[in-house]
Amino acid sequence: MNVRRRSETRPQEDHSRVLNLTLIKLAHTIIWAFFAGCIFALPLAGMKRRFDWALALTAVILAECVTILANRGSCPLTALAARFTKDRADNFDIYLPLWLARHNKAIFGSLFLAGELIVFGYRLRG
Repeated sequence: MNVRRRSETRPQEDHSRVLNLTLIKLAHTIIWAFFAGCIFALPLAGMKRRFDWALALTAVILAECVTILANRGSCPLTALAARFTKDRADNFDIYLPLWLARHNKAIFGSLFLAGELIVFGYRLRG
């Protein structure tokens, strides 16, 4: 009879779980930084009257919004990270401060809308 003892496999399984979670959090943070950068670049594109860039940034940001909506309001990486930990703090799946992870959608949603208004304002000015 082949019986695995917890003590024989547990450290390796724990190491694998921690490594997987770390890689997911790192990837999630890099992707988040890319989209945050797009949101910050949007009003700058409008101010420089680079409406082609503003349109491209808007398309990229909206694609991310659709992805989040299609996943019931969360990033697909959140569900993947949940496989490797029981922690469910707002930042369990990303390297962000807790307050920022908790209010991420409200903060960056507002910044996105403000950026769009700035682009629109510069577009109206011609």
